[in-house]
Amino acid sequence: MIAINGMADHVHMFFGLRPHQSLSDLMQIVKGDSSVWINQHRFTTKLFRWQEGYGAFSYEKEKINTVAAYIENQESHHAKKTFLQEYRDLLEDFAVVYEEKYLFQEPE
Repeated sequence: MIAINGMADHVHMFFGLRPHQSLSDLMQIVKGDSSVWINQHRFTTKLFRWQEGYGAFSYEKEKINTVAAYIENQESHHAKKTFLQEYRDLLEDFAVVYEEKYLFQEPE
């Protein structure tokens, strides 16, 4: 783990993976174990569960400090831009073709 920070509606994690490690396996563990922990500690009045899916982007080694600083400053960043706006911008910056219906939903 290089950097991690969260807001009320999402979490940013910046970590290194080796070629033999599976991103989907890691996300299944993170989302599953954190859901159990949140529910066991009753941090929400309703049953907590993550939305389906996740977004993942890769960066070159030279950008480690820049990306880590970006993640560490989420509160000030999101005072200017919502998570959904940020996610759309990332998809566009990385030239990812997407359909609106598959994007994350605003929390209820």
